[in-house]
Amino acid sequence: MYTLLVVDDEPILIRGIRSFVDFDALSINEVLEAANGEEALELFKTHKPDLVLADINMPKMNGLDFASAAKALKPDVKIAMITGYDYFDYAVAALKTGVDDYVLKPVSKNDIQELLQKLIGKVQEAHRQQEVTKLVDGLIQLTDSEEETTGYKYQIQQEINTNIDNIEFSLATLASKLALSTSYVSTLFKQLFGTTFQQYMIAVRLDRAKLLLLSTDMKMYEIAASVGFDDPNYFSAAFKKRFSLSPNQFKEKSRE
Repeated sequence: MYTLLVVDDEPILIRGIRSFVDFDALSINEVLEAANGEEALELFKTHKPDLVLADINMPKMNGLDFASAAKALKPDVKIAMITGYDYFDYAVAALKTGVDDYVLKPVSKNDIQELLQKLIGKVQEAHRQQEVTKLVDGLIQLTDSEEETTGYKYQIQQEINTNIDNIEFSLATLASKLALSTSYVSTLFKQLFGTTFQQYMIAVRLDRAKLLLLSTDMKMYEIAASVGFDDPNYFSAAFKKRFSLSPNQFKEKSRE
């Protein structure tokens, strides 16, 4: 759910937005109002809204100054400017300084609805990118720390990364690669990773599946195969057990 701040010194415009925008369809559950930039900035500091619609030409603090201050407080806020043709050049300049979009007056119901939808799309994309970055950083930490670049732990991790999509990869295969007995590798693995080989492989594969769900449009059976599951139904069941959401539910939620 999102919070929207509307900033304009024309009450009729704010009333119009409140009356004709379908906030429920956009998952906007709170709408704040301000008549000038200074008032808007105080509201912004308190509520940290996700979305902002602001006029450029306002008393006390203009829209561009407000937008700059708001972005400094919350860089990921999505801001669109509402302005007349007389201020078109300012709107273009605003886009170059971090404002996300603009619309020219007079505005229609569709103008505002589409503008908000675009801003929400940018919020969702930013969230997806943050999630992908977190997952990638986690994978890098698993493979690149100094401790893990020496000895068996590093070798095991490298084999796992290489065989993430290999359905046939097993503890016996790993033991053969390391030229050790399967029973010894089983004990060693639990000492190094704090869990069994099978549990660890499932966790790593499902984490990789999350990354693919967030960053690609691959079909579920393609993702399952690419992370070493030969049965898409088993993949979905394992994913839901680990994350309490099915792969499709996770993908849908990431878009919200």
